[in-house]
Amino acid sequence: MMAVTEVNGCRYCSYFHTQVALKEGLDQKEIEQLLTGNINNAPKEEIPALLFAQHYAESSGNPERAAIQRLEETYGRATANQIREYIRMIMIGNTWGNAFDALLVRIKGKSVEDSTIWSELGVIVGPFWMIPAIALKKLFSTPIAVSEGR
Repeated sequence: MMAVTEVNGCRYCSYFHTQVALKEGLDQKEIEQLLTGNINNAPKEEIPALLFAQHYAESSGNPERAAIQRLEETYGRATANQIREYIRMIMIGNTWGNAFDALLVRIKGKSVEDSTIWSELGVIVGPFWMIPAIALKKLFSTPIAVSEGR
């Protein structure tokens, strides 16, 4: 969580993830290091996942194929897929938090570089109409029958 959030810079997510990390038993020094991108003191078996998380966030969700393969070789395909899905969820949360923050700054009369009111509102309000639309599409879509032997 913190490896991705450190790259994306969402202050709300940093606060939330810090609280979770404290409850999980990480000490303040470990948390501070993770929030600055330093993973040197992380458990050895977690370092490949942390490096991948940083790469995923730095590449805006478009990691190199070689990085995905290394993740799968290290953890197996199923676990690697779970790691990637979790990172995607964190990225969505970071995007929402950063858009909310930009909107608050805009309300105070300032602007945020590389942001528009429409992108901020789209990120914040979008899920409230997209989720029901996706649910309705799934509800009313016809599954495609797959014949055996193909």
